[in-house]
Amino acid sequence: MSAQDPSPATDARADIGVTGLAVMGRNLARNFARHGHVVAVHNRTPARTADLVSQFGAEGDFVPSDDTAAFVASLKRPRRVMIMVKAGAPTDAVIDELVPLLEEGDIVVDGGNAHFEDTRRREARLREHGLHFVGTGVSGGEEGALNGPSIMPGGSRESYEALGPILESIAAVVEGTPCCTYVGSDGAGHFVKMVHNGIEYADMQLIAEAYDLLRQGLRLSPAELADVFEEWNRGDLDSFLIEITTRVLRQVDAETGQPLVDVVVDQAEQKGTGRWTVQSALELGVPVSGIAEAVFARALSGHAEQRGPARGVLAGPVGTALEDVTPERAQAFVDDVRQALYASKLVAYAQGFDQIRVASQTYGWGVDEGAMATIWRGGCIIRAKFLDRIKQAYDRDPNLPTLLVDDYFSDVVGRSQDAWRRVVVAAVQLGVPVPGFASALAYYDGLRRDRLPAALVQGLRDLFGAHTYGRVDREGVFHTLWSEDGREVRMDGAAAQTTNPH
Repeated sequence: MSAQDPSPATDARADIGVTGLAVMGRNLARNFARHGHVVAVHNRTPARTADLVSQFGAEGDFVPSDDTAAFVASLKRPRRVMIMVKAGAPTDAVIDELVPLLEEGDIVVDGGNAHFEDTRRREARLREHGLHFVGTGVSGGEEGALNGPSIMPGGSRESYEALGPILESIAAVVEGTPCCTYVGSDGAGHFVKMVHNGIEYADMQLIAEAYDLLRQGLRLSPAELADVFEEWNRGDLDSFLIEITTRVLRQVDAETGQPLVDVVVDQAEQKGTGRWTVQSALELGVPVSGIAEAVFARALSGHAEQRGPARGVLAGPVGTALEDVTPERAQAFVDDVRQALYASKLVAYAQGFDQIRVASQTYGWGVDEGAMATIWRGGCIIRAKFLDRIKQAYDRDPNLPTLLVDDYFSDVVGRSQDAWRRVVVAAVQLGVPVPGFASALAYYDGLRRDRLPAALVQGLRDLFGAHTYGRVDREGVFHTLWSEDGREVRMDGAAAQTTNPH
């Protein structure tokens, strides 16, 4: 049936189906059609399906359906159905409607921002019916969905054999490589997309802190700051987010004539993936302090009922800008902030990749971290020049305990640390909050220290809760009899041993 034929499809000729035709679903359907695939399209509201065909039918071969049964019937076997509806209960409702209509070997793809635990549950359920469930992260927003996103599919390897070539055909391409690859089983794809979004939170927070420091410390205008970010985007910081920071800072509000950034309410919203990233990291025991601080910074910005009263009560420093700033000193500060931003970004990415590594080990996914860096180079929001560096680091050592010990990354953060520390000190003196910069530096210092004060924490835990501790000079688990005579006893079942402190 031609794209212009509005009647329900009866011939099974569509290569893939998309149900849920809001902006993301519509653009993905158009992307599939533009790449020569016959695309079945369906929406709960038939008018939206008709509107898609009416506006964009000339872009390719669409097979519209008004009901789910006709939609499924229009698909070739194995049927490939992509769900693009709101995460949570709406996704489950669509799955419930599809399952009775599908047959063994068919593939259901969830392209929304689902929680990975929901994806694991759905994959197990559909596997019982002989169906493949593929949780797929799609990054790049509505523009990426139309022109080439970064795609992160998780599920069975068998499903990827049938689905992968179609997804790779519509993905962004960098240096001849599609920004799409098999991620791992069950919830791996949505997990990786979740962490991608968490890194995105941290990246934007760090950019905002750099902006705030330069604006407050040097009294630079948004237009002047746009020039700074434009220059940074020609070097190691080359990335999509730095690029669009320049655009936002240059934008002038038509109504007031003021820089747009000055008329936008300073309360950052969030849709939940950042929180999920932090919650998962806590459960896995992985410190993602940069992502956590970015999430909390958004939360703090939203508490207008606290910030308003605090402005009139809480004191700050006397000086609100750097003093005696010569052009040379101003340029030096700009360069310090650039180095601090790059080092802090590297820490945020290192933390995110650490979370992916630990989750992959925990859930048995077998995620290739280097491959994730490769598919994030195009299409996605955090695409950046230094992702090539991350890929190269994992090529050199696939078992890196942290990206920060790779020669390139350790050299960069090592050379940047003096500037990094000067920036954090300046921020404290100026009263400019930099939770991203400061937490990244604290994480770096925590990794490199010979000993941490956690030894004292363990001593305190043992005193008030008999939680025991290890020793640096011998194996075993020990406890001090704090409420008795201070003797140390061994608690791990080995031969009884006590130590007299006197």
